[in-house]
Amino acid sequence: MVNKPKAVRAIALYLPQYHPIPENDEWWGKGFTEWTHVTRAKPLFRGHVQPKFPTDLGYYDLRVPETRIAQAELARQYGIEGFCYWHYWFAGRRLLERPFNEVLQSGEPDFPFCLAWANHSWNAAWIGLPEKVFLEQTYPGEEDYIAHFEALLPAFTDPRYIKVDGKPVFVIFRPSFIPDPLAFAELWRSLASKAGLKGLYLLGMCCSPWNKSPWRPEDYGLDGCITVTGQSPESRFGEKHAQLVNKRTIKERIRLLLRRPCIKSYPRSVRRAFEPKPLPGNVYPAPLSNWDSTPRHGIRGTVLTGCCPEAFRRHLQDAAECVIDRQWDHRLVFIKSWNEWAEGNYLEPDLQFGHGWLEAVRSVVFSTPD
Repeated sequence: MVNKPKAVRAIALYLPQYHPIPENDEWWGKGFTEWTHVTRAKPLFRGHVQPKFPTDLGYYDLRVPETRIAQAELARQYGIEGFCYWHYWFAGRRLLERPFNEVLQSGEPDFPFCLAWANHSWNAAWIGLPEKVFLEQTYPGEEDYIAHFEALLPAFTDPRYIKVDGKPVFVIFRPSFIPDPLAFAELWRSLASKAGLKGLYLLGMCCSPWNKSPWRPEDYGLDGCITVTGQSPESRFGEKHAQLVNKRTIKERIRLLLRRPCIKSYPRSVRRAFEPKPLPGNVYPAPLSNWDSTPRHGIRGTVLTGCCPEAFRRHLQDAAECVIDRQWDHRLVFIKSWNEWAEGNYLEPDLQFGHGWLEAVRSVVFSTPD
């Protein structure tokens, strides 16, 4: 089956966290990783399946090369083209960089990749203290932008790097956070040209349906945007919900007093995620495999119920239909996520569904367009 033509280019967002770093040791305790959250999770209501148990890959450590190779082999087997690694840059300071750096330097695994800049501050929001900032995201200006580009140039020139129209794809989590995004984009494109690249294909993440987005990609110097499922202003687990929780509305107070997370229906949340269709040619869907952030946030978290591999397959098929008529390079579908275990959105095999999430991906990626 893996030799069949692919219908879309499935790119899985990849969290490079699962290894201890000095900063997390200091902030959360020696040896802290995302597995700390995952293993401590508890069911918070009837029918709530927690904790989650990884199977094939186990509670891995991303410092281990064999783990990274096994992940890539598994992803390739089920039709995933590559990983989009989350990348952290704080005015020259990098965090969680070791797994990707070792992938880059070693040449293994021989599996395509691109990068997404998670340009947000690190705080204690997951314990209800968003005002407690551990590491602030700042934008010092041109000198820092140049240093940032130069740090990533070895990745951009790697033959494994994912491209659109011959240009390396680079994703920015929140382009609106950059104080001078047009200047940033223009500078990076100029630097790319001077480095011998055809340019850069810059994408931003949009937390609203594209037709309700408060911004357009061109306003930020971007080539396009990724519309993230379920994070619209109307969504209970989007930014609006975060604002409501922080304001402690009456409804939220009652929910927290009852010690219950926010519970929403997965089928209802994703049913119209990519409407109205067709999406503009520079808007890329990001279907969500599942969502349960209670391992991180406890009762402040959100759980989508009714999610299973078949429901995800339908959602993924909906995403694929948004791009299927495009030229091949532009048939990107960004799946959220490969391994966000503490948010409940992952594709890696687990005890509950086995390879079900991956089977859903394979059935869509290798489907024959009508």
